[in-house]
Amino acid sequence: MHSSARFLIEFGAIILALGLLGRFAARFQFSPIPLYLLAGLAFGEGGLLPLGTSEEFVAIGAEIGVILLLLMLGLEYSASDLVSNLKTQYSAGLVDAALNALPGAAMALLLGWGPVAAVVLAGVTWISSSGVIAKVLGDLGRLGNRETPVILSVLVLEDLSMAVYLPIITALLAGTGLAAGSLTLAVALGAAALVLIVAVRYGRHISRFVSSDDPEKLLLVVLGLTLLVAGLAQQLQVSAAVGAFLVGIALSGEAAEGAHNLLSPLRDLFAAVFFVFFGLHTDPASIPPVLLPALALAVVTAGTKIATGYWAARRAGISAKGRWRAGGTLVARGEFSIVIAGLAVTSGIEPSLGPLATAYVLILVIVGPLTARYTEPLATLLTGRLRKPAPASDTADSGLESVAEEPHEVG
Repeated sequence: MHSSARFLIEFGAIILALGLLGRFAARFQFSPIPLYLLAGLAFGEGGLLPLGTSEEFVAIGAEIGVILLLLMLGLEYSASDLVSNLKTQYSAGLVDAALNALPGAAMALLLGWGPVAAVVLAGVTWISSSGVIAKVLGDLGRLGNRETPVILSVLVLEDLSMAVYLPIITALLAGTGLAAGSLTLAVALGAAALVLIVAVRYGRHISRFVSSDDPEKLLLVVLGLTLLVAGLAQQLQVSAAVGAFLVGIALSGEAAEGAHNLLSPLRDLFAAVFFVFFGLHTDPASIPPVLLPALALAVVTAGTKIATGYWAARRAGISAKGRWRAGGTLVARGEFSIVIAGLAVTSGIEPSLGPLATAYVLILVIVGPLTARYTEPLATLLTGRLRKPAPASDTADSGLESVAEEPHEVG
């Protein structure tokens, strides 16, 4: 068969399969990410139907998928919102990092993978999935709840941390020395600070320059600018993903809204290709040996995420029910855990890291929506059983206080 015909058949079959898997996931109201990962496992080495000519194109599509994921994430936040979150919620970000990154680092060291793999696995267990969590909040009708801003603040701080974290692991995986790694981090921090300053002071001018009433022109300018900045960032050893994230932050107003609407289908397409690509580089036979460590890590970090959300919501004055809902919602891991693990897989530092990350994400991307839905009623049931029955008058007062405490909670 001619190579171009074979490429079209293979790539067309992949896209068609992803579309059908996405429809299946939507029908049963769960994230399609685990299905995309499983599809990659099926098409990769050791799978049911290994790819041939289309793998190189899938690799390029996967890189574009990461760039678009971070761009769209940046479009969700304005520079002023980010600065405000840094000032008011930084302590929640520190607690989040400590509780959720340390278990990943400890697991890597216990498995004898070394300090570089420990830093990578710390990021895998630290970052929640903004995409999955946003969908869950919408599906459960909780966008107007009092705890939702707390959840979003934690996610924003995690996303901001990516701008610092990704250059660090890029330098570590590249094996650069202390001086070169410090220079890379300094460039990344300088670029992030510069973009934030420019976005705050001149964001309107940049958005006006990019904005256009013609969707075609807007799409071409935003996509071209993003790929250009991502490439320059990659050339500076900063990370293409960070460059795309900073472009998204710099855009605001009508330009950001228009770009978001136009790029969402492209983001979904290439993000799906990215998950398939990650699965392609994971041999299914390598997952069973790491399944128990992945399960143990999932149990521990599900608990630490619930604790993170509970603490942050309590600090913000949210009621007990809202605290449990916030904790349960943050459990899901997904796209960014795979992005981080993908960098390690490409560098080849530890063969078992990719399979463990795949199994870990598969577990928590399925469990996450369940904890978001059931953590609060389960916690209420358990704590209710532990409490001693109160007099009728006290119970009535408690109910009135509970209603007054949560006037805006609808989910």
